[in-house]
Amino acid sequence: MTDNSTSPEENLQQEKGFMSHLLELRDRMMRMVLVVLILFLALFSFSEEIFTFVAQPLISLMPEGTSMIATGVAAPFLVPFKLVLMVSVFLAVPYLLYEMWAFIAPGLYKNEKTMAAPILISSIILFYCGVSFAYFVLFPLLFGFLIAISPQGVVMMTDIGQYLDFILAIFFAFGIAFEVPIAVFLLIMIGATTPDALAAKRPYIVVGAFVIGMLLTPPDIISQTILALPMLFLFEAGLLISRIVLKRRAEQQDDEDEYNEMSDDEMESELDRLEAEEDDNGFESDEPDKKL
Repeated sequence: MTDNSTSPEENLQQEKGFMSHLLELRDRMMRMVLVVLILFLALFSFSEEIFTFVAQPLISLMPEGTSMIATGVAAPFLVPFKLVLMVSVFLAVPYLLYEMWAFIAPGLYKNEKTMAAPILISSIILFYCGVSFAYFVLFPLLFGFLIAISPQGVVMMTDIGQYLDFILAIFFAFGIAFEVPIAVFLLIMIGATTPDALAAKRPYIVVGAFVIGMLLTPPDIISQTILALPMLFLFEAGLLISRIVLKRRAEQQDDEDEYNEMSDDEMESELDRLEAEEDDNGFESDEPDKKL
């Protein structure tokens, strides 16, 4: 059964619009891959220095005379290759998100664009903050703890492949954990909950933060607490930001309601008052010309 509600010209226009979107998506994805490839080629010659930098929190704490090892035949090549690729993607995240934003932005309303841009920028910054926090704060404490509890006579010689997988998992976990304020803000903005409701569940959220810290970090109280405390702080920050935004929205809504509730007589008197003010201003501005 054919659909006669649309003409062939309209169908053709729809197909052209769909194809243009696909072509635009292809071009943007190719640019994204190209940027990652350029960064990879630029950084691959520094793969040894990059791996040394990433492994420094563990190497600096290992006993003298010990080192990291490679148990796989191709590990000395594949591990730095994988690391440089991940670093390239990590550095290209702002540009990748920009291309994604540029593709979907034309289909958003003005108020959605106004809200989406700060959320996108904040997400990037918080993700980088989470990764930096894991590297500079968690790793020295965590590796120091793991080396200290090594049994007597056991020499810690970590495989470079296992070390890379471990730190990538920690980086990803902390990067996602630091997105807590964004998640809180979005839940409140879409009406799924309210700041007061979340504040009332604060004891459960504290317990949940420590449980998440236990699941995402090794089983020691230090690393668990190091992850849980920033999550709780960021949760409170998300509540505070949400309250401020909701308060401003309520004030704007009150102003609109006050304007909409004006009667016809009140609106006419207000218009007369504005016209009288314009006439007075025009008369005053003409007086100097008459004197001249």
